[in-house]
Amino acid sequence: MDLTLLVVFVLASFVGIEVISKVPATLHTPLMSGSNAISGITIVGALVVAGAVESPWAKWVGLAALVLATINVVGGFLVTDRMLEMFKPRERGEEGG
Repeated sequence: MDLTLLVVFVLASFVGIEVISKVPATLHTPLMSGSNAISGITIVGALVVAGAVESPWAKWVGLAALVLATINVVGGFLVTDRMLEMFKPRERGEEGG
């Protein structure tokens, strides 16, 4: 069963890389917003796993998932905010550069 899960993970990674590499720049911000929502769900799942299991190994895996998903959410919000700033109209005094 562990080998099956590993194969699914590797295949999903390859498919994810192919899909993400084909995304045009204009769709990056909406895709990042969707990714943040999924990572938020991952944070909730990681909290449940880290708090509900008895195995120390599973607690460490849950903690690692929590840390990585949190980094992804925070970084995603920062990137999305920076990209949205590019679409705001500039004031006259900001033209120089």
